[in-house]
Amino acid sequence: MDATDICRVCRSEGTQDKPLYHPCVCTGSIKFIHQECLLQWLKHSRKEYCELCKHRFAFTPIYSPDMPSRLPVQDIFAGLVTSVGTAIRYWFHYTLVAFAWLGVVPLTACRIYKCLFTGSVSSLLTLPLDMLSTQNLLADCLQGCFVVTCTLCAFISLVWLREQIVHGGAPQWLEQNQPPLVPNQPNGPAPANEVRLEDEEEEDDEEGREEDAADANNGGQEDLNWNALEWDRAAEELTWEREHVFWVVSLNTLFILVFAFCPYHIGHFSVVGLGFEDYVKASHFDGLITTILGYILLAGALIVCHALASLVKFQRSRRLLGVCYIVVKVSLLVVMEIGLFPLICGWWLDICSLEMFDATLKDREQSFDMAPGTTMFLHWLVGMVYVFYFASFILLLREVLRPGVLWFLRNLNDPDFNPVQEMIHLPIYRHLRRFILSVVVFGSIVLLMLWLPIRIIKLFFPTFLPYNVMLYSDAPVSELSLELLLLQVVLPALLEQGHTRQWLKRLVHAWTFTAGYVLDLHSYLLGDHEDDDNQPNINPPGRHNNNRVPGLGEGLHAAHQAILQQGGPVGFQSYHRPINFPLKIILLVVFMCVTLLLASLICLTLPVCAGRWLMSFWMGSAMVHELYTAASGLYVCWLSIRAATVMLSWMPQGRSVILIKVHEWTLTIIKTIVVAVMLAGVIPLLLGLLFELVIVAPLRVPLDQTPLFYPWQDWALGVLHAKIIAAITLMGPQWWLKTVIEQVYANGIRNIDLHFIVRGLAAPVICVLLLSLCVPYTISKGITPLLGVQPEMQTLVERRIYPFLLMVVILLAILSFQIRQFKRLYEHIKNDKYLVGQRLVNYERKSGRSTSYSSSS
Repeated sequence: MDATDICRVCRSEGTQDKPLYHPCVCTGSIKFIHQECLLQWLKHSRKEYCELCKHRFAFTPIYSPDMPSRLPVQDIFAGLVTSVGTAIRYWFHYTLVAFAWLGVVPLTACRIYKCLFTGSVSSLLTLPLDMLSTQNLLADCLQGCFVVTCTLCAFISLVWLREQIVHGGAPQWLEQNQPPLVPNQPNGPAPANEVRLEDEEEEDDEEGREEDAADANNGGQEDLNWNALEWDRAAEELTWEREHVFWVVSLNTLFILVFAFCPYHIGHFSVVGLGFEDYVKASHFDGLITTILGYILLAGALIVCHALASLVKFQRSRRLLGVCYIVVKVSLLVVMEIGLFPLICGWWLDICSLEMFDATLKDREQSFDMAPGTTMFLHWLVGMVYVFYFASFILLLREVLRPGVLWFLRNLNDPDFNPVQEMIHLPIYRHLRRFILSVVVFGSIVLLMLWLPIRIIKLFFPTFLPYNVMLYSDAPVSELSLELLLLQVVLPALLEQGHTRQWLKRLVHAWTFTAGYVLDLHSYLLGDHEDDDNQPNINPPGRHNNNRVPGLGEGLHAAHQAILQQGGPVGFQSYHRPINFPLKIILLVVFMCVTLLLASLICLTLPVCAGRWLMSFWMGSAMVHELYTAASGLYVCWLSIRAATVMLSWMPQGRSVILIKVHEWTLTIIKTIVVAVMLAGVIPLLLGLLFELVIVAPLRVPLDQTPLFYPWQDWALGVLHAKIIAAITLMGPQWWLKTVIEQVYANGIRNIDLHFIVRGLAAPVICVLLLSLCVPYTISKGITPLLGVQPEMQTLVERRIYPFLLMVVILLAILSFQIRQFKRLYEHIKNDKYLVGQRLVNYERKSGRSTSYSSSS
């Protein structure tokens, strides 16, 4: 070491007591460092490696000279006892926490919920005894978990709603610091001088106006910070340990009492008083309907009380009643938007498609009576899917059409669009108007694209419908296998393609382009980009800004203006207004309806026809679930369109280029088929068969019966298991299998590396699975008979060797883990008793190994 070498932290040279080390790959003036300086930096940065070269620093331990070669047994035993005591303490602590949160809290919530809704005084008197009862513990705990989840979600929603009101502002009718009103102007503010004079009079005559002073005190400092209920601080105090179990139980009781008990009984008394009790019970959801009715009546009562408090100028009461009304209003609107609207859409879809499945309303009524909850959930789910895809299509239309064409629809991609703020600020009649209009629009589209095409199909193709939707069949292919095949292979491969959305977008653009030029509405639909670029801020003659639609009336223009400017500025593009503009708009709507009708006819017939034709080669005349025929036909149609578009894109490049492309894609397809056979065929089959032998057969088949294996069903189950294992591997720590899977995903199909996949992924996994299958079979069929055992023992070995070897592997893994833990405990005891220090280790480039450096030269 040269005399000029200095530490890169303190810039001092090395001494006999404080030598310099070079612990990482860095060179030059930052090569050397003192050990003390490095330890200080590591403590400050909380890192174990160099930030420049990413090399991990190494230290060698320094033990006391009197340390024995092997630790005494008493030291090991004492350390083991200490570790076991620590483990027992933590186990007891977390067991107590789990018992409190998974047992005491849910059980208490469930018993209190049942007590409150029993409706008798005796239940209140016996509540302490019911808390200690051991009957139905598991069922009550599960139900209590649901109750606790609902109350916590309600509490979190209240905190979030408070934040929305704080950041977005309160409605105008809830503003606290309203200026005094002039008698002649009941809705207008008083001039500034009158306000000032009234304030001076209050200061001069305080004793004569104590009540007004109290109101001003309530509406002064508190009204400036009107959100006096600091729910967020209560949420910050909620932890999962310590002493908050009693607090959570109290919170559950309060929320059950306020948000469930009171609204339910308000609605119940109203239903009984109006004589609608029988009708409500016939709905099978009397509790939910009664509670929602109670919330509606509660909202009306809050409006009346808020008006009375405003009339008598009780500022604090007015503010509290207003906040409660906002909470109830937003809750009801959320239920209406997320719960009721998709449910209506789902039922309307089902009603309009009854003839497609040869069903009647009586069949749906019987299904509802048998399982009302499941039926309602399925219809709600179908409605949610319909609303989601409709919104996605509207977003795609906005990317194609000129900004401003869809002025009557809300833009979900607008960063200023906040539905919760609209729920808070807009009056209830506007939400009801939107709800009714949405129901009309969505219902009309269902009639146009579902009911009418079904009628046309039944008229022209009487034998095509109904679809076969049987749940079970006598076909050799299992329903479960086909369902897993559809959900795990076909649909993900089809829906995950990015080309599908681009195709749909191009198709919409082509339709819009054609309709625009046929009807002379090209400028209105797609805009004139050249004129917009040349004259961005000028409206040419004969053009009208999209902010104003002439000929449709000033009232519609005002509504258009309000919707467009709601929530922030919206982009416009000018357009040319042709002759007979209203008539051409009507023709455009008719053309659009006809196009949607034809598209629906094609989607309802072509995939199913193609799927039935394909299935006839495989299944013959056997009936197959129409979902599978439609999925297979849709996938074949997609592949055909994809191949046609690729060939059309290659044709302008010449014959030689096409041949080269065909050769490249042929090799890629062959490689993909080979990889698919191994990864999607062989591996799932072996995995499903192994799962059948290890888990399913020992549990389901007795020893005196012979198990039957269905390779197709085992393969389908193996696909599901392989996807689960791959997902868990990708979420787990970094190891060779995760690295290989990530590399395969990163390469994709176009850059597929067959050699890497076979060598790094397929071959090791297949070898492990084959060994897991073949070794037990060889032992049971080849070695066991040589021992001369009885036939019963031979059968027992053959049937139980797979789970037995699995248990052996698990025990070996546990033993290996315990050995590693014991080694760590041994090192910990040795370091705790005999370690006196650590010495930094130098990095040696030439030799490739690290050596310690303890003195400067």
